[in-house]
Amino acid sequence: MSDDHTIYTGKATPDAAADRGWLLGHFKEPGDPRHSADVEIKWGVHPKGEARERWVTGERRTALQVLISGRFRLEFPGRTVVLAEQGDYVVWGRGVDHSWYAEEDTVVLTVRWPSVPGYRAEGPAEGHTACDGAHESGQRSRNAAIVSTEV
Repeated sequence: MSDDHTIYTGKATPDAAADRGWLLGHFKEPGDPRHSADVEIKWGVHPKGEARERWVTGERRTALQVLISGRFRLEFPGRTVVLAEQGDYVVWGRGVDHSWYAEEDTVVLTVRWPSVPGYRAEGPAEGHTACDGAHESGQRSRNAAIVSTEV
């Protein structure tokens, strides 16, 4: 961190590793330039085969996820989206349940808003299956940069 407390410089990978991937949000100390009540930013580094343990249900934020490198699949109720080329992105709104699976070693940048104190993703919703279920059944295409599949 710079001596000027209004400017912060860092490196995303080591900084993110110190806080479960999060670089900016309400959870940073007040006075830290990375503290924000408005937005959260995550540098997500995911090894091939890593999957979200449970579906996020009852989401209270809007999110944007951008693929930096690798290949990343997101599962939504009735839809699969694969981020396959650098710069591919997806946006989903409040109330959209989701899960994910890293098809390759992957880095994604996630922006969520607002930053909600005390909020944590809840467990799986009834009727949702693990994210790797769609993977195993082949419900995606490896030929398109962004794939949207009705399930």
